[in-house]
Amino acid sequence: MNILIIAPSWVGDMMMSHSLYQTLKQQYPDCQIDVLAPNWCKPLLARMPEVRQALTMPIGHGAFSLGERYKIGKSLRNQYDLAIVLPNSLKSAFIPLFAKIPVRRGWKGENRYFFLTDLRTNKNDYPMMVQRYVALGYEKGKIPTAQDLLIPTPYLTVEQSAVQKTKEIFTAQFALAENRPAIGFCPGAEFGPAKRWPHYHYAKLAERLIEQGYSIRLFGSNKDVEVGEQIRLSLPESLQRYCVNLAGQTALNQAVDLIADCTAMVTNDSGLMHIAAAVSRPLVAVYGPTSPQYTPPLSDKAVIIRLIKGGLIKIRKGTDSAEGYHQSLIDITPEMVMEKLTQLLAY
Repeated sequence: MNILIIAPSWVGDMMMSHSLYQTLKQQYPDCQIDVLAPNWCKPLLARMPEVRQALTMPIGHGAFSLGERYKIGKSLRNQYDLAIVLPNSLKSAFIPLFAKIPVRRGWKGENRYFFLTDLRTNKNDYPMMVQRYVALGYEKGKIPTAQDLLIPTPYLTVEQSAVQKTKEIFTAQFALAENRPAIGFCPGAEFGPAKRWPHYHYAKLAERLIEQGYSIRLFGSNKDVEVGEQIRLSLPESLQRYCVNLAGQTALNQAVDLIADCTAMVTNDSGLMHIAAAVSRPLVAVYGPTSPQYTPPLSDKAVIIRLIKGGLIKIRKGTDSAEGYHQSLIDITPEMVMEKLTQLLAY
């Protein structure tokens, strides 16, 4: 059986989809899985052994581009027996339809009744995103309940030789930090400062860890360079050399290698949090307005800190500080995180 996956467009969602690919291999041992995804996803998919190949999705997130979707679908005809559509949008269901894939499976969303032949409507029975993904790996009528659903842990393969080559690219920076064992921080967040643990808390935690003999690696995209510098420059000048700001300097593949090389990670709710979990790093994840009930880090080495109850609070910038931080994250002190991190490092 050949299976086409229409993939999500976010790092965290892509990582959680790996649980589905593992489930498909369990349900259909001889299946071949191809994933249609944006180019940036390819380094992650290449580290998932269950995936045969990653197909380039050239259409940007949010673009309708019906003609282009038709061309892609037509090019994929007579190749697949089953398509699984992970995004909930109507447009995401067009390519499997145009490819004339006989079985097209996905959750109800945006009037997709006539586009999917195996439409699942009981989404609320599966409160976690990863449960919804994994449920799509089962035939209709044979899906376990959420309580009985086995969730394979997402993982990324890591080759130590590749890690070493990646570290060599940053030889000068790591040498300045005396090649100390590293604790990684992921201080950015895709949807604004309300999801971020305050930079001054990160800096205070970094100071304590540096005093204990660690270095700090700051990870993120180009958008996170500024917050990385805020953290680094908030340290006493004598300690700043031990805090390496890698935000905007690493390709995704390099970030995976360097995160895998860290002794532990501290992170906001972000895509990089899910990568840290997937390379099995001890991880402290701080949550505020977003809820770990829906998309927690999937790892037995992860500890979550959240001081408020309830589900997602839709907010991009808080009014509780000049920087836009949310009070629930301001209230998570560096001491709280240090306590959890110390416990993780003791094992």
